[in-house]
Amino acid sequence: MLPEIIEIVPLEKPVKAEITVPGSKSITNRALILAALADGPVTLKGALWSEDTEAMFECLQKLGFEIRQEADPAEPCNRTITVKGLGGKIPNGGTSERPLELFVANAGTAARFLAAFVCLGQGTYRLSGIPRMHERPQAALFQALRELGYRVESENGNDKLPVRIHGEGPKPGECRVTVAASSQFASALLLSAGTGQWQVAVDGENTDELPYVVMTERLVAAFPKQGGDFQIEPDASSGSYFVAAECFVKQIEFMEYSEQFDMPVRTQLLNPVKVNHWPTSGWQIDGEFPRVLLNMPTLSIGLELARKGELAPEKIAGFFSNRNPLPDYLASRTISRQDDLGDSIMTAIILAPFSVVPFRFTDLGRLRVQECERVVALRTELTKCGAKVIEEGDTLTVHPSALHGAEIETYNDHRMAMCFATLALKVPGIRIKNPVCVKKTFPNFFQKLAAAPPAGLGAQIWEIKDGQRTRLLSGPDLFAD
Repeated sequence: MLPEIIEIVPLEKPVKAEITVPGSKSITNRALILAALADGPVTLKGALWSEDTEAMFECLQKLGFEIRQEADPAEPCNRTITVKGLGGKIPNGGTSERPLELFVANAGTAARFLAAFVCLGQGTYRLSGIPRMHERPQAALFQALRELGYRVESENGNDKLPVRIHGEGPKPGECRVTVAASSQFASALLLSAGTGQWQVAVDGENTDELPYVVMTERLVAAFPKQGGDFQIEPDASSGSYFVAAECFVKQIEFMEYSEQFDMPVRTQLLNPVKVNHWPTSGWQIDGEFPRVLLNMPTLSIGLELARKGELAPEKIAGFFSNRNPLPDYLASRTISRQDDLGDSIMTAIILAPFSVVPFRFTDLGRLRVQECERVVALRTELTKCGAKVIEEGDTLTVHPSALHGAEIETYNDHRMAMCFATLALKVPGIRIKNPVCVKKTFPNFFQKLAAAPPAGLGAQIWEIKDGQRTRLLSGPDLFAD
């Protein structure tokens, strides 16, 4: 069991690791809905087993589906899940007086996908979650379901959870949904649209290219609708922490014979940290994280200087600022939450202080309505660590900065915890509050950091009590449950 506060000690030795990360949460929860809609049993392989996917699993059980899970020998936080699809029928439903209760915890995917799915049932369903889930937006989805003819009653009159939804089965109709607050609204409708006989129009900028909507459309097209097996790929956003960690790892150097020089020469091992089975389907926008990192040469310069203990990024930034104009490869860069990266943009943001020029991160509005107000949280906690971060609208500009340790508030947000834990692999003195929140998507994250290479990075992780290190953690102590 993880303690309330932990400290991660920066990596001092070279590491050669091959890390396995759990399955994609986004794909797993979409696949669970599609499996229940299939006309026959579906076996999901490599499915994520975490708080969010367990919430969906338990809700499907309450709805009456035959569903079981078995351990995955390749990854402790994956499962093989078998669902007996009923061709669009939902076995259980409640009454107006006693609705069937479905608790979604803080799983936005479960809340949104189930809201559309239970419309296909017969009866009344009540969806609720933890307090933060009751603050997150749902209005556009609820309005679209009403356009389709279903009764959707928000208990507090604010079009948020808790909500009562009256299922009436498939009902041909048309609706429009805006994705301004969340692309999950469109995905929820698209997952059940085939069975519900719904025509769904999606409103918003570049809707044809919204990555999570595209993921849903491709998944619907590829899914075994008559039953069968479906392989879920690893989660790219979870893998991004280890791709970023490679930036902080000291290079492994060795002597290798060179035919060109007819003598041994000093050689560095490229890519000492590898994420196994990196997703290549194109379904996950965060699969682009390594490419985006390669397009940040000013970050590479700063990290290399920091790695060698030479000029710090913020000092060399002053040198570059006097060069006008700067070469193209040294120009300030922009990374968009809409066009370039999904959730892994948070990982890129915590790396940005090491760049030798400022980085702008744009289109961050959706980060504000997720597990916490992530734009403010990132600015606040990076500032605690000594970074200069400017918030303007939905843009964060991160300047080259000398970082130091701090006690990090995670806001019960798994990605805040994992981002700053990654930063702690380089910056001494970073302490993480409430690390157990990683159970939402990656329960064995800290075990991966601490495990001996090649299965992990070999980082030391300490329990902190009364401001002091009290116990070196390992094994079960680092599992989030």
